[in-house]
Amino acid sequence: MAELIPNFADRWPAAPDWTAARIEGAGFTVRTLTGLHQLLVSGDLDAWNAASGLSGSGVGALALAKGKAWQARVARDRLLAVSEMPFKVEPGWHGEGFAVTRMDAALHVFEIEGEGLDGIVARATTLDPAAKSPSASVLFAGVNAVVYRHGTANRLRVHVDRGLAAYLWEWFGQAVGRPGR
Repeated sequence: MAELIPNFADRWPAAPDWTAARIEGAGFTVRTLTGLHQLLVSGDLDAWNAASGLSGSGVGALALAKGKAWQARVARDRLLAVSEMPFKVEPGWHGEGFAVTRMDAALHVFEIEGEGLDGIVARATTLDPAAKSPSASVLFAGVNAVVYRHGTANRLRVHVDRGLAAYLWEWFGQAVGRPGR
């Protein structure tokens, strides 16, 4: 007789319909962003900037990124390049001294916006909102994430491993005392 293996999948909450899901509470709204192009760039970041047409070393945690294409620093020789349009540089190794990995399917992006944003940041991180950090890679609600502001001081972007998005969604729901819808 075959041994029965218990199915624990039904104990995990189902992921919401990310295209319509929103959580509202305490002066902020959380939603998913789709359609962003994300590349992890490693190596010679000056050579990457020359090839991509971008500039700078990337914003750090809670710093403000602007525009239709921006970069968040995640390590001394690594950044996450994000754009509303596809990048001209192809994934793979480049002889100029940098490597590019497409992260579109690997990272889920949450956007948190509103006057109550600092309360979420205080609960999710140990960051001092007034201090500057060279790296946008931080622990956010207990998971590794890339965290920065975009466009305005009251809008935060959180890039997290796609497999952890449902957990983080539940965390946001608990932070306002109700599940997301």
